[in-house]
Amino acid sequence: IESTGIEKIVVVGPDDVSVADVVMPYPTVVQAEQLGTGHAVKMCLAALQQHEGPVVIVTGDSPLLQADSVTTLVKTFVDRKLSCLVGSLHHTQPAGLGRIVRDGEGNFQQIVEERDATGEQKKNSEVNMSTYVFDSSHLQWSLEKLQSHNAQNEFYLTDCPSILKQAGYAVDALPVLKPCESLSVNTPEQLELVEHEMRKLGY
Repeated sequence: IESTGIEKIVVVGPDDVSVADVVMPYPTVVQAEQLGTGHAVKMCLAALQQHEGPVVIVTGDSPLLQADSVTTLVKTFVDRKLSCLVGSLHHTQPAGLGRIVRDGEGNFQQIVEERDATGEQKKNSEVNMSTYVFDSSHLQWSLEKLQSHNAQNEFYLTDCPSILKQAGYAVDALPVLKPCESLSVNTPEQLELVEHEMRKLGY
C-alpha cells in the first residue's frame, strides 16, 4: 500500500507490540482489549482528529492487496463524493465471509457477518473483504454509534457503513477486488497458499 502514497497507522494487539519495530517509521496504536474491529479503529481516533479527507482501512493479514485496487477505491470514493465505499469481491467460495446486502435495485444496504446472516443472505456471492474508504469525520461519527448487539458481543466496523446509510449518507460497495486479494494468513496452510500465489505473481 506504500506505493499509493497513503500514510499508515498500524493497530496491534497487546501481545504484538514487537510489530512496531517491523513497521517503522509508521506509528502503531495498541488495542489493549480485543473488542472487535470497530474498537480497533477507535484506537486511532486521536491520531485522526486533525485529518480531513479519505481514510483507508485494510486488514493486516491480507498481504496480496493490490495498489491499483486501493487507488480505484479512493478515486471512486472522491469522484462520487461518498461517505463510505466498501471494497468487495464476488467470491466463488463465500462461506465464512461477511456478505454485502443490496436492495432490489442493487443499492448497498449493509454488511452482514456470516454468523449473523440468514440462509438467504448466505447465498449471496458478493463478500466484504475488510477494505474500506471512509470520510474521516463520518467515520468518527459512526464509530461513536456502534453497539455490540451481535453473536460475538463485539463492535463491528462492518456496522459503520449501514449506520451511515441509515443516516442518509452516500454509501456503496464496489466489487473491484481480485481473487488473490481475498487470501489471508492465519494458519500455516494459508501461508503456504499465499506464498504459492506470490510466486505466481512474481513477488
